[in-house]
Amino acid sequence: MAKRLMAANSVPASNYIIAILVFIIISIPSSSAIVIDARENWDGPYEVSGGRTLLVEELSATWCPSCTEIDPYLTEVADSHGSRISIVTYHPSDDLDAFQPEASQHRIDRLKSTHPEIGSTPSFIVDGGKMRVGPESWPDVQKDILTKEVNNPRPSIIKFDIQKIDGQIQASVIDFQNRGNGENISQLTFILAQHSLSVPEEAVNPGGDTRDRVVTAVAECNLQNNTIGYSNGFSNVSIKNNSCQSGFSVRLNQDVSKFSLVLIHERIHENLSTQDSSVNTYGVVEFSYRDIEVSDSWNNLIAILIGFTIVGFLWHSYQKTKK
Repeated sequence: MAKRLMAANSVPASNYIIAILVFIIISIPSSSAIVIDARENWDGPYEVSGGRTLLVEELSATWCPSCTEIDPYLTEVADSHGSRISIVTYHPSDDLDAFQPEASQHRIDRLKSTHPEIGSTPSFIVDGGKMRVGPESWPDVQKDILTKEVNNPRPSIIKFDIQKIDGQIQASVIDFQNRGNGENISQLTFILAQHSLSVPEEAVNPGGDTRDRVVTAVAECNLQNNTIGYSNGFSNVSIKNNSCQSGFSVRLNQDVSKFSLVLIHERIHENLSTQDSSVNTYGVVEFSYRDIEVSDSWNNLIAILIGFTIVGFLWHSYQKTKK
């Protein structure tokens, strides 16, 4: 009996922690994000609500060879994670990138407030956490996602509807509950990320003909004074009834076809700090109209299979210590 107890105690504590984390992640209900296959007809209006989705921000460039290695993989990652993560990609205004959207540069400048060293491509930041650099850092990104999900027990609740009005797509905030997050220091932000965006032929391009998740429009509504703090890339941005919480709307340009629209509750830029970047994002929800690589119905099955794999590994390790 003593030998058995010693064998059990010899299993590293980290193994038990991993198993517990996996169980918690599988038990957490996913957000109610919506992904519509762009090969199907638009059948809106749609209503999107949630807040638990994690924001993964990527710095990339069309001229970056290592970015082309991981970018195609990220589409499958986003689909396999379902509504658990939202990946958006910022392209810099560096006179070399083929897109250089002003909205992307605005978000890069925001990241510099908490991560002044940002600049290498590709770089990844999960919900304001540590910056991970290079395709080889993706396992660390996955760990960050796992950790953030466990430490995100009470996100803000946000809801918006999206519909076609006079041939243009419009999204409007219809409900918001901060649940005590970001009092007096926060904003609601719409981010538009376009998919299958064609790279001009004359551009330096070591990759494919298109890029995904390219942020081309951003609009921010300050919750303290109910004013638009920043707007670029949308055809129209408005506030009804002097309320960001129930009247903040954006309208997409007519040339936008495949896209993701992300609504974020986050700190205002002026309150960001390099000393405290762990709670910059309070709630995220996403609507996508794009090609689907992996069916969302596989999301929970994949999580369960991963859980069983890790548990099996731990059991195997335990059995080895008994011998």
